[in-house]
Amino acid sequence: MTDHVKSIAKNASVVGAATLLSRVLGFFRDVIVASVLGAGPAADAFYVAYRLPNTLRRLFAEGSMTMAFVPVFSSLRQEKGDEAAFAMTRSALVWLLCILGAVTVLAILFARPLTMLIAPGFADNPEQMELTVQLVRIVFPYIIQISIVALCMGALNSMGHFLAPALATSELNTVIIIGCGVAWLFGLDVPHALAWSVLVGGMGQMYMQHPALKRFGFRWIGPWKFLDEGVVRMGKLMLPTVFGAAVYQLNIVVGTLLASFLAAGSISALYYADRLVQFPLGVFGAAIGTVALPSLARLSASGQMPEFKHTLSASMSLTLFICLPATAGLMALAHPMVVVLFGRGAFTPEAAQATSAALMAYAVGLPAFACVRPLVSAFYALHDTKTPVRAGFISVIANIALGAALMFPLDLVGLALATSLSSWLNVWLLGRALRAKVGPWAELSRTTWISAGLSLLIGVGAYLTPVNNYAALALIVVWAVAYIGMAVALRVHEADMLMDFIKKRIARRRTPA
Repeated sequence: MTDHVKSIAKNASVVGAATLLSRVLGFFRDVIVASVLGAGPAADAFYVAYRLPNTLRRLFAEGSMTMAFVPVFSSLRQEKGDEAAFAMTRSALVWLLCILGAVTVLAILFARPLTMLIAPGFADNPEQMELTVQLVRIVFPYIIQISIVALCMGALNSMGHFLAPALATSELNTVIIIGCGVAWLFGLDVPHALAWSVLVGGMGQMYMQHPALKRFGFRWIGPWKFLDEGVVRMGKLMLPTVFGAAVYQLNIVVGTLLASFLAAGSISALYYADRLVQFPLGVFGAAIGTVALPSLARLSASGQMPEFKHTLSASMSLTLFICLPATAGLMALAHPMVVVLFGRGAFTPEAAQATSAALMAYAVGLPAFACVRPLVSAFYALHDTKTPVRAGFISVIANIALGAALMFPLDLVGLALATSLSSWLNVWLLGRALRAKVGPWAELSRTTWISAGLSLLIGVGAYLTPVNNYAALALIVVWAVAYIGMAVALRVHEADMLMDFIKKRIARRRTPA
């Protein structure tokens, strides 16, 4: 295994651990919100309002901007040094503030038609529509805050630092939890309190990045140019990537739009199901994609194509090694997970049943959701931004068609299944296009076949184990250990690498300071 692959695995473990903390806090946040708001009109209003800046975050900030920024920043550091790269970062901030400032003003002024666009079904409920419009006006400026965080993330990741950006979401979740608790304790309006908490949390996320940037010698005050060469290059890469970088998020938005025509609570049920899928996706899948991009960009810039293909193939194999058992677990334990995590307060048994059904449909697409990120990163490292756009466009059209066809016979399950199937189509299109571009780069390896077989085995075991909901979730640790143990016994490289990391961590802690 090469140094690049080892570096990706090591950094992915750092990002994964930080993201794990964020996801745990996120679940705690969702448990509290679900208990107070349930899965009704007020919850739908908040999640629609929050989804607008959150989707833009994934499309523009962590999506296209980061993917376009990292290759340019890395090239500038290699060609002209840190100061040129830092000047480009300051210049990008000026553009970011100008563009997103204007977008935010327009969103606040036209919040009502914007709400009609994202949730047209709310027009039948004037009170829900008015509440959503108010929340959109409060929460939309978050896109400016989180885009600054994403800019910091791109710079820090390019310089080999991944921890501070990965911890940012934990701070946001903590603030939202506190805001929800304060609103409940003092009898305040919970949806409005949550919206203001998002803005307070966004401010904290920005300031968390500054100490790490300072250690690398970066200052926000310094040389910059409105037409900086690096920003121009970044803009040319970024314009077409806005669509291609976050097809999954666009598919989720399509699902939200269509779900607004279904029964009240459908949007919330889809949101809670998506949150559960985001746990393994964020902890493992997105982590690998995030740390793979800088390595792929450096290899492409230096012309090391055999190493480029090997690194991408190894990243995909590692992604599947983790996501396949996660898929099996989500499908086998969907109902116990939903009941234990959300089944209290205003969250009814009917809401739990709908959410668990949607979760199973989303879980079908989990490996595809995870594999898209490293595939798209590979194209951007090769400075090919058109192919992901074409594949993404076809995927979104397929999602719309499948969602419209499946939503009435299968209700919200049809919408979740449409998202999964269209994501698999996106993976197939990207994989085929990459093969045509660079030649054979991956195949169904021994690791993938073993992972699939072991995942099926533990999934069936988890589903058939006759225990209550809480015990079923507690046994997840047992199933995970069993999966890793069997993989080690079968000499799977990814399992050996994971065990090696654990042994080194333990040895490091035992070593006297």
